[in-house]
Amino acid sequence: MAQALVQPLLERGDLSPADLIAVVSSEARVATLRSELPEGIHLHLAASEQAGQVWQAPLQLLAVKPQQLEAVAAAAPPEVSGDPLLISVLAGVSLQRLQRLFPSHRCVRAVPNTPALVGAGLTALAWGTGVEAAQQTMVLDLFRSVGEVLELPEAKLDAFLALTSSGPAFIAVVAEAMADGAVAAGLPRALAHRLSHRTLAGTAALLQDRDLHPAELKDMVSSPGGTTIAGLRVLEESGLRSALIEAVVAAAERSQELA
Repeated sequence: MAQALVQPLLERGDLSPADLIAVVSSEARVATLRSELPEGIHLHLAASEQAGQVWQAPLQLLAVKPQQLEAVAAAAPPEVSGDPLLISVLAGVSLQRLQRLFPSHRCVRAVPNTPALVGAGLTALAWGTGVEAAQQTMVLDLFRSVGEVLELPEAKLDAFLALTSSGPAFIAVVAEAMADGAVAAGLPRALAHRLSHRTLAGTAALLQDRDLHPAELKDMVSSPGGTTIAGLRVLEESGLRSALIEAVVAAAERSQELA
C-alpha cells in the first residue's frame, strides 16, 4: 500500500526521490523496489543502522502488517523531537494503540485502497489527538493526490475498509468470473477479460455520473423475459448477493479482530 500511495506522487513529480526514505524487511524487497521506483530513493533494510533515519522525518508512513507493529515500535527511539506526524495504514490498529506505542508522535489513521495507483483511490482519515491544522492539510493533500478523501470517526473505519479496501478484491473475483463465463460462451480469453473490465468500469461510471441506485440500473437493463433477467435468476439462486454482503461483513469483523 505504501508503494501504491507513493509511486503516483513520484511519477508526477509531486515528490522528489531524494526526499523519500523507505525501510523494508528483506533484501529481495530492496531489489524489487530498486527496479520499480525512480533512482535516488534512500532504501534501507529494517535491520540496518541507516534505517533509524526514517524516525527523523517530519512525516512517516507506517505500512507494515499489523502483526509486525510491536517490533517496529520497539525499534523506534523512545523520544523524537519536533512532534513528527505518523500516518498508519494498518488495518484495525486504533489511534489509542498507536499513541501508546509512539508517544512522541501525532498519529493519523488512514484507510486507502489500491485504485490509488491510477488516481482513483478512496481514503478515509481519522485524526489523533494534537494533530495541527497544517499537518491535517498536508495529509489531506497527500491522499487527495491519488483520489477522494473522507474524514470519518474512527468507529466507522472498519466498515469503510471492508467496502473500499477489501472491495477491489471482491470486484476482481466478479470480473474474473464474468470473463470465465464469456469464455465458456465462446469468446477468446483476452477479449473476454478486456470486455469484462470495460463493462465493470462503464457500469460504475454510469451509476456515479447519473447518481443511480443500483436497482434502477438493474431494472433499466432487465427486459421482460429477456437475457438479463434470466441471468439474474441464476445469480439469485446461487446466492451471489448474500455472499457479497457476508464478504464485506467478514472483512469488517476481521479488521476489528486485528485491533
